[in-house]
Amino acid sequence: MLPADHPLRLELAAEVHARPPEPLDTPSRATYVAVMVAPEERVGEHAHLAQLCEHHGVAPPAPRATHFSAQLGALRLKWERHGEFSGITLFAPGQSVQPFSEPVASMLPPGWLAGLPGATIVAAHARLISEASAPPDAAALAEHFAGNIVVGAEIGEGAGLVYTDFRVHADGFSRFLVVDRSFTRRQSGRMLQRLFEIEAYRMMALLALPIARQQSSQMRSIEQELSTLTDRIAVDDSNDEALLHDLTRLAAQIEHSKSASQFRIGACRAYHELVITRIEELREGRIKGIQTIEEFMARRLAPAVATCITVSTRLQDLSERVSQASALLSTRVDITRERQNQALLASMDRRALLQLRLQQTVEGLSVAAIVYYAAGLVGYLAKAGIAGGLPLQTDLAVGISIPIVAVLAILGIRRVRRSLNSADREL
Repeated sequence: MLPADHPLRLELAAEVHARPPEPLDTPSRATYVAVMVAPEERVGEHAHLAQLCEHHGVAPPAPRATHFSAQLGALRLKWERHGEFSGITLFAPGQSVQPFSEPVASMLPPGWLAGLPGATIVAAHARLISEASAPPDAAALAEHFAGNIVVGAEIGEGAGLVYTDFRVHADGFSRFLVVDRSFTRRQSGRMLQRLFEIEAYRMMALLALPIARQQSSQMRSIEQELSTLTDRIAVDDSNDEALLHDLTRLAAQIEHSKSASQFRIGACRAYHELVITRIEELREGRIKGIQTIEEFMARRLAPAVATCITVSTRLQDLSERVSQASALLSTRVDITRERQNQALLASMDRRALLQLRLQQTVEGLSVAAIVYYAAGLVGYLAKAGIAGGLPLQTDLAVGISIPIVAVLAILGIRRVRRSLNSADREL
């Protein structure tokens, strides 16, 4: 009943169902690890994941898969591949005796997690507990988060609570405590996934901050040098070529900085927007005396992102200023060259006029020479005629031939000159 499917129809239709959250029972534990994996390490990552699946007798993910989940004994594994990093989430039912004392990652084969290709950017533990079994108080929060300042809020419009300190603890993991008031199983999974994604996207956004700080110091020196060059352009026109060379060098430095930071700062903006979106999806409500996650990110993350965006804007502004100065200086150089060309053309005109006058002088001498040699030839002919018995006078013949030869020579030279002038006009 339909035309043939587009080759990507089914794939695109299934995209909105990719990476579904895992339904969770209360109580549960979870461990999340985000690893930045280089493109050349992707094959090794898949092989490492397949090794774990084979160890538990589970079919591994397809070679081109971007997400995968499987039950590995008492452990539930979820793997997701993103553009720059991969995330592994491990779930197990129940809770430890002491807070975060028995992480889910300890249920993996020894050394498997440490053998993952890539570099860890996020590692977090989470506990999902019931409010009825252990309502959190100040003492419990201090025990969970080693006495650090806690950030938290009601989530899911009051269906649960979340607490965290956004710090990396001595074991290398950050911590989330989620309290279930009236979550459904899937709602618990969604909330936990959003919290892990907030932490992952926050860290990925902040990767641009060291680059921005480094380039900020470099831009100060570039701005100072550009100001100096601009002043020299205004007061000195004796060495425009050197000034243009310096401006070209500055432009190259700025373009190098832009190419080195453009992707990272663009990614920073995108990740920051994802953080904001995930926080909105938590539907936070305030807990008295505790800063919400949204407030914490607005106070700490937003200024860092603003710094990165400001650096990008300053780079673009510097590039435009250098372009304007270069265009101004290039215009001045072009005007100077035009004046030099005009002077050169005027000099060539003067030389051409001198050559014309010299040519006219040479033409007069040429007529005299032609008359001289032609009269000599006439004299020889007259002598030959006399020797042959002709009644001729040599001097008379030579004298008569001189004006005739002179007129013919002048007419011939003028004809040649007219022919050359006509050819020049045609060119």
